[in-house]
Amino acid sequence: MNLKVSTPTLYDVAAASGVSTATVSRCLNFPDQVAEQTRRKVTKAIGDLGYSPNFGAKAMAARRTNTIGAIIPTMENAIFARGLQAFQEELRRHGFTMLVASTAYRPDIEQEQIHALVARGADGLLLIGHERDPEIYRFLEAQGVPALVTWAYEPQSKQPSIGFDNRGAMRGMAAEVIKLGHRRLALISAETAINDRAAERHNGIQDAMIAAGLNTNDLNFVETTYGIEQGARAFEELMSSDPSVTAVFCGNDVLAVGALRRARELGIAVPDDVSIIGFDDIELAQVAFPALTTVHVPHREMGRLAGLALAEMVKDGKPFDTIELSASPVFRDTLAAPPLVQREGRYPRKV
Repeated sequence: MNLKVSTPTLYDVAAASGVSTATVSRCLNFPDQVAEQTRRKVTKAIGDLGYSPNFGAKAMAARRTNTIGAIIPTMENAIFARGLQAFQEELRRHGFTMLVASTAYRPDIEQEQIHALVARGADGLLLIGHERDPEIYRFLEAQGVPALVTWAYEPQSKQPSIGFDNRGAMRGMAAEVIKLGHRRLALISAETAINDRAAERHNGIQDAMIAAGLNTNDLNFVETTYGIEQGARAFEELMSSDPSVTAVFCGNDVLAVGALRRARELGIAVPDDVSIIGFDDIELAQVAFPALTTVHVPHREMGRLAGLALAEMVKDGKPFDTIELSASPVFRDTLAAPPLVQREGRYPRKV
């Protein structure tokens, strides 16, 4: 004899936990809005009954899937980790789930991922940087899918963003480095043609050089992919091509840690012989030896505000104004005056 096993429903969970179906629904979608004791009863009933929400039917009824896509350039290092964690935490508070895709810094893969997430019903998208084919934004607008840009700030763009001024932040750091007496500067960067954040950081150094009366053509510049080994190789290439370099800027902390490692292997003292400067202020910068001078990026605040903004854009259709956050220099042990200035005693060795 075949016995038909019935699938538990929302009503079964409500009856077993002694609450209304509306309360069960709130527990599933907005757990922070339900008292802890009630939430425990509902959670226990769900576990005892083996209940699984029918998100497909729910999405059809609400015309929403309560999912937000985040498309980031890479998962291979910690550059985006803290921001995404805060983004996910904030989304959860509003009843949304995060889906993550990565692009390996390739525009063609990013376009594929955007189309794939929209096809799977993503209610909104988090994007990194402004630089992409305008056709993508037209596609998202036609699909009614709001998109928010982060890790960049462009007040003139039609696309709303929560980010920071990459150019201004690097300009400020470069001005401090030049003020210490450095004149022979170098930069290890991601490919600027496909990465607007990298391009703006490069431009920021040039701005500071121009303001100090330096020739921007003297900036020794190497492009590479992001990674510790890549940073190490690029540093060796720079120092081999121009041993007079006294300060090496890096497009992020991962490249800077690679440069630090290779300097140690080559017997180049940091910061006595050469200063190394990062960008991002991820945890790696604090545990590096020497501790890395870098630009602090407010990752968690940026992620939290992005989660809040996208949740409101999806739920309420609420328009959103661009927000600029501050990114500022953090002086640690890898920056000092250049060797000649140190010998002349015009500046202290460490900042």
